[in-house]
Amino acid sequence: MAQRTDPAIWSGLFRLSPDSGQTLQAQIRQAIVAAILDRQIAASMPLPSCRVLADRLGVARGTVVLAFQQLVDQGFLVARERRGHFVNPDVLASPPAGAPFGDRALSAIDWKARRRIAATDLPEPTKQDNWMKAPYPFVYGQFDPALFPTAEWRECNRMALAVLEIRDWAGDRIDQDDPLLIEQIQARLLPRRGIFANPDEIIVTLGAQNAIYMLSRLLMGTGTRVAMEDPGYPEARDVFRLSGAEVLPTPVDGDGLDVGAIPKGADYVFVTPNHHCPTMVAMSETRRAALLADAEANDRVIIEDGYDSQLADDAPQQALKSVDRSGRVIYVGSMSKTLAPGLRLGFIVAPAPLVAELRALRRFMMRHPPANNQRAVALFLSLGHHEALVRRLSSSFQERRERLISELRLQMPEWKITRTSGGTSVWLEGPRGSDARGVVEAAAARGVVTQAGARYFDDAETGSRFLRLGISSIPLNHIEPGIRELASAIGRRSAAA
Repeated sequence: MAQRTDPAIWSGLFRLSPDSGQTLQAQIRQAIVAAILDRQIAASMPLPSCRVLADRLGVARGTVVLAFQQLVDQGFLVARERRGHFVNPDVLASPPAGAPFGDRALSAIDWKARRRIAATDLPEPTKQDNWMKAPYPFVYGQFDPALFPTAEWRECNRMALAVLEIRDWAGDRIDQDDPLLIEQIQARLLPRRGIFANPDEIIVTLGAQNAIYMLSRLLMGTGTRVAMEDPGYPEARDVFRLSGAEVLPTPVDGDGLDVGAIPKGADYVFVTPNHHCPTMVAMSETRRAALLADAEANDRVIIEDGYDSQLADDAPQQALKSVDRSGRVIYVGSMSKTLAPGLRLGFIVAPAPLVAELRALRRFMMRHPPANNQRAVALFLSLGHHEALVRRLSSSFQERRERLISELRLQMPEWKITRTSGGTSVWLEGPRGSDARGVVEAAAARGVVTQAGARYFDDAETGSRFLRLGISSIPLNHIEPGIRELASAIGRRSAAA
């Protein structure tokens, strides 16, 4: 058996790439940690010397030295005088993750029979992992690296790592949030939608979806009936069903949710009134007044998702929560569409007694979202970076939306465009007989990443003719050739049919 000290074998464990987004030092550390945890290195075998490994990998010796030293500090390696670096035996003392206990196969357990909620039976989310490499990424819900405020975000993270700041956020807050972040949400984010709330009426969440899950966990169960838009936000629909609630599809038109069509007996109504998911239409003032009156008359609670509403619109509207006088509206907000979806930071605004219940529930789930992230975002807001970002994104997205609509009218005139005053996507309805899923597959082969609309409907077959094109990730000069490729893919499918 070959020795691990053979440099040729060691170099096979490393796949260094300048395009990975990680430093060479970090890639070396990750490769060694993975090899240790996968039991590819025995404790008795020394690692190659820093000089030998650096020569084999084509990197500076100092890079390897720093990587080894950090792994020693973290306890993965031990340095033995005049012998080199070895795997720490304590790391190998515990069984590897996922290893079977003796000869008993873990697969013998029927986990589906033991579960109490059928999460894996619900539709999987659309995965678009390749969107950053695609030349024409018409994807929704992702950020544009060219518009991300990298310098400002780094500044706020450095500030959050100052000694005095660390002392402030590093302790266990139990069920409390960063008071500076609550203050900034109260002063900077909510007034943009006409909402004025006290600190005890705000709770921080891990994004809007986490907020919806917490609300469903606290308020819903078997026998609960939730009316929601159809088409509508699919993750919310699935979360409500996981709680045991019955989802009541309610139609949407050019004025938003059809209030008159809300089924009798609905306990809750879930709406995205400022930018409807997925069409982006705004609920009319008449419908808003009718929805609030309906909720009070029928003892319903409204869950308002401020979906895609942080950006400046041509005709901005106030939130339903801002005109709620009976305390029946729960507002869910997020920073995913402005700062970054990967940050996973959102909030709920609701009457103080409900927020107190949510805090108690959250304490058993996660205690509170990471306090260092909360402090960095609070600083980002307090320094005015978010307001500057919103102005920049709003201007850029408006230009992209106008260019996209212009190209769609020119190159795909047979597809109906749902016009809106804002939003970061465009909703298309194809002519009768269109197969949106087939179009998405054909377009992907031409470098166009887009999304079929069927998943937004309670009955997927109803949405077989719809497409959703996002604008948040595609450069302006890629829109025209991207629509040309999409139109070509549609034309080829029609000719072959």
